[in-house]
Amino acid sequence: MSLQWEDKEVHFDIPYSKMRLILGEKVIDKLDNIEDTKGNGGDKGRMIITNIRLLWHSLRTPRVNLSIGFNCILSSSTKIVNSRLKGTTQALQLLTISNGTRYEFIFTNLIPGNTRHFTSVMGVHKAYNSSKLYRELRLRGGVVHNKQLKILPQEQVVSTLHGVWNLSSDQGSLGTFTVSNVRFVWFADVNEGFNISLPYLQIESICIRDSKFGTALVITSSEMSGGYILGFKVDPEEKLQNLFKELTSLHTVYTTKPIFGVEFQSYSGKDDVESNNNLTEEYEVLEDLKGEISNTITAYLADEGHTKDEIPVYSPELGLAVERIKEGYTIQKLWEVIPS
Repeated sequence: MSLQWEDKEVHFDIPYSKMRLILGEKVIDKLDNIEDTKGNGGDKGRMIITNIRLLWHSLRTPRVNLSIGFNCILSSSTKIVNSRLKGTTQALQLLTISNGTRYEFIFTNLIPGNTRHFTSVMGVHKAYNSSKLYRELRLRGGVVHNKQLKILPQEQVVSTLHGVWNLSSDQGSLGTFTVSNVRFVWFADVNEGFNISLPYLQIESICIRDSKFGTALVITSSEMSGGYILGFKVDPEEKLQNLFKELTSLHTVYTTKPIFGVEFQSYSGKDDVESNNNLTEEYEVLEDLKGEISNTITAYLADEGHTKDEIPVYSPELGLAVERIKEGYTIQKLWEVIPS
């Protein structure tokens, strides 16, 4: 298993099924009276900040919503804007990129003097960026110091095995294999900078196979992390089997309860904390209207770097030459976003 699109993409007007929390996702803060000033000015909404993304939906029309993965955010700052509901005020500005397209989002807290959304979004985004070892493969990273693993805040070391051969080269390299509750790490004895850290989130499969070095432990990383095939030689056979069982068991446990490593202490009150637990129930009652889309997507575009137009192509639907449509869009969908 691995995170799919939730933390890596921006989505507009998604069905409630995609707004529900996935395994390992937790609500950190939730705020009402938040205006999506750029795309839905004049519309009160609710902002939900989780450990992997930012959600917003209109209180009047819940199917008008946003999902912004924290991995998409290029920068977060404050900006003076003119809100339809609050007038001239300071707002939160997010510049993002998703599937090659840049978007700008502006959120205004309609409660006078309340800037909690600044603190929460910026704080969680910082925590997300500083915890990537929980979610991403690292090759030759700074994960070991003086032959000791640098343990992450929520990490617990389960076992450490010396004398493990990494079979990535023709000769193999002898090193140390450490297993924890969130990842495994191997590093070479002669050069600790030659290492690999692979979280269970990015493991596709674990098996025992024959190799030119004999029976080996083979771990395949997910396609999203590069699809690496990693081989390790452990002697005697009993130790190899024990390591295989241990990794398989920990991977299975992790799959049912992932740890993304994003920790941030919210300043929300007791009522907010209690309502966070009912988030998925709230989305159960929203209409799942397929094919509908709000009339504001183009308002979010932030293509300051645009220098020249695409080569036009013929559109049989319109009978005209038009700019090439971006992947995932159709003429019909683009027509629907034009305000009537």
